[in-house]
Amino acid sequence: MRVLVTGGAGFIGSNLVRKLVSNPIVEKVIVVDLLTYAGHLPNLRDISKNKLKLIIGDVANGQLMDNIICDVDFVFHLAAETHVTRSIYDNYQFFHTDVMGTQSVSNCVLRQSSKRKISIPLIHLSTSEVYGTAETENMDETHPLNPCSPYAAAKAGADRLVYSYAKTYGLNSLIIRPFNQFGPYQHPEKAIPRFITSAINGELLPVHGDGLAERDWTHVLDTTNFLASLIDKNLSSYKGDVFNIGSDNSISIKKIAELVADEFSNAKINFIDERPGQVVRHTCDSSKAKKMLGWKITQSLKSSLSELVEWYRNNQDIWLPHMLVKDIELEIIPGCKIKH
Repeated sequence: MRVLVTGGAGFIGSNLVRKLVSNPIVEKVIVVDLLTYAGHLPNLRDISKNKLKLIIGDVANGQLMDNIICDVDFVFHLAAETHVTRSIYDNYQFFHTDVMGTQSVSNCVLRQSSKRKISIPLIHLSTSEVYGTAETENMDETHPLNPCSPYAAAKAGADRLVYSYAKTYGLNSLIIRPFNQFGPYQHPEKAIPRFITSAINGELLPVHGDGLAERDWTHVLDTTNFLASLIDKNLSSYKGDVFNIGSDNSISIKKIAELVADEFSNAKINFIDERPGQVVRHTCDSSKAKKMLGWKITQSLKSSLSELVEWYRNNQDIWLPHMLVKDIELEIIPGCKIKH
């Protein structure tokens, strides 16, 4: 089996590639990544090169994707711009990559499936951010889509595009909505690695607002174990279906910061301005994925945190380059200055 992973040099993508290359039925993993701020070559450095091929390119380039998908058996579409705060101040690339890139990949999967007279499965990685703030205690797949940021809106557009292709054209696709992720190789702009790397650098841990916004956290290894397991399943009966994956529990950002601070002798929290488009609470209901696709959680945040802190201590060469410009004042929109 030859497997394509778009966005494979990113956080979830590189962890998924690591899992796929260890599967004996996988002959080759082809990664397509534009290597923007979140796609990072060192994320792939410890992966067996004899089963890995990297193509640096834009998933919105239909000709490129046609040339790649004509020779693969399974597609994981993870390529996306993913940072909420970044999308608020500079969102063009989010819609280009997340929506137009998804259209390009979906079109190519359809076209190559028709040419080759097979049905190439497409796993589209969406996000719980498409739901907005929870309107129910736990959010299942029927929860209304109320994206609260340009990033979430772009992902909602991509999510519904894949669904529409399944209903209109019969695209052999699954839509996976992961709740918040944590684990090794995550970009330090995200909450947990930002807290850890700030503490390592002797800086205050920045928490937006009062820190009471709650999120449902899942270790990326659980997520990628699940995604990798899909290549062994018959997915044809699930065309366009949506599955949440998460821990089914939520915890406040403030509590997360406190747990990280407890791993250090002198770490302190700094409450900063609330983030525009903030979502108050996300709590997953993953019962559908558990019942139909075998989703399960094996690692909790509390039990994994010490090990994760050690990973960031021992791999500073991977994340330190991202920190070099974090306190430079940028002028993104005329009259609107932000801290990167």
